[in-house]
Amino acid sequence: MLEPPASLLVQSYAPRRQRHGTVNADGWGTGWWAPGRAEPARWRSATPLWGSASFASVAPAVSSSCVLAAVRSATVGMPVDESAAAPFTDGRWLLSHNGRVDRAVLPPAAAVAAESVCDSAQLAALVFATGLDALGEVVRDVGGRDPAARLNLLAADGTRLLATTWGTPCRCWRPRRAPCSPASPSTTTPAGPTSPTATS
Repeated sequence: MLEPPASLLVQSYAPRRQRHGTVNADGWGTGWWAPGRAEPARWRSATPLWGSASFASVAPAVSSSCVLAAVRSATVGMPVDESAAAPFTDGRWLLSHNGRVDRAVLPPAAAVAAESVCDSAQLAALVFATGLDALGEVVRDVGGRDPAARLNLLAADGTRLLATTWGTPCRCWRPRRAPCSPASPSTTTPAGPTSPTATS
């Protein structure tokens, strides 16, 4: 997350494929599955990743076969706080959303169950309530109700990765199911024309 040339750290201050904004300074988060634990550990912050000396000292000691991480450039009007930073969690699952969606098209129950009032948290709550097996259907439904939505989602449960894409310029749904292991390149590259980081 911190050392490779296209690491999450580099994506926080010099993103390669970002449509809006120039940095991801509105928070970051990561989740991983430690050996012997059924549910993931999670670390999130509302501050820029480049300013997290504590995480820099802990990261080299973390070992996992599956990690889901994101940096954040908040959509105007969305809160900048820890609860709005991905990944969002439900039991064994972690979910990250890169893009934006009009919260008015999401059911009111999603807002009640969400960790934050931000669009990504409400979308995550909807996905978790509907079930990850219906991820594609949720993305198609929400994308159909909000034609301007950008919905790039990654979800993982420690053993598999699910990825979907819907949004400009790609109006499609591409499911990707892959094992969540170091041998699988799909654990770091989502389906479609998106970056391996997520912003909201």
